Amino acid sequence: MKKILSLSLVALLSVAALRAEPTRADLVTRIESCEAVLRELNTKSALRPSPGAWKSAKAILILNQFKAGIFLGVQDGYGVIMVKKPDGKWSLPVLVNAGEASLGLQLGAKSVESVFIITDEKTPRMLFNQRFNVGVDVKAVAGPKAAESERNNAEILKTPLLAYTKTVGLYAGATMKAGHISRNDSANFSLYNTRYTMPELLYSDWVAPVEEVKPLMALLQELAP
Repeated sequence: MKKILSLSLVALLSVAALRAEPTRADLVTRIESCEAVLRELNTKSALRPSPGAWKSAKAILILNQFKAGIFLGVQDGYGVIMVKKPDGKWSLPVLVNAGEASLGLQLGAKSVESVFIITDEKTPRMLFNQRFNVGVDVKAVAGPKAAESERNNAEILKTPLLAYTKTVGLYAGATMKAGHISRNDSANFSLYNTRYTMPELLYSDWVAPVEEVKPLMALLQELAP
């Protein structure tokens, strides 16, 4: 019991740290952690997306979240979104916030790493109006895996969000949800040293990639050329 309470306290402190104003070094760490999430996903044969899923990709959303609580569950985190341009090249990774609060009898802590392959061009633009809720505003299903047969995936690949998720830790209580995704202009201003906002960063070539984001861009270009 004491161990679980300690986990919850650590998790709540982690959430508080996420909500503090991050330094540029913190933002670079977020980019690197999202790259690690994507890289690990591709090395796990049981989780790796199918070739058909990557071929359907119009955008990608990578989230790193943490949920913890004693009677009040708090899910917070961050992520990046990237879009595939008409020339087949992937955009800059644009930082987003990811969070949700839920009531219920809950105890424990859990980290949640998620990759959502986005199969339509409308979903990323929803963030221009600040936020959307995964599973509410946009339908999401478990994405097809490379180890599975491609024959039965035609309908699944039409779903806007194909989800690949890994959870770590102990959590008992309310159902885990991805929650809402919202834009984080201030973080992107700091990371890219620009006043351009999400639409320009995703869809224009007006901002050059900084060195720290190039490994993530190269990895995604390799996975979904």
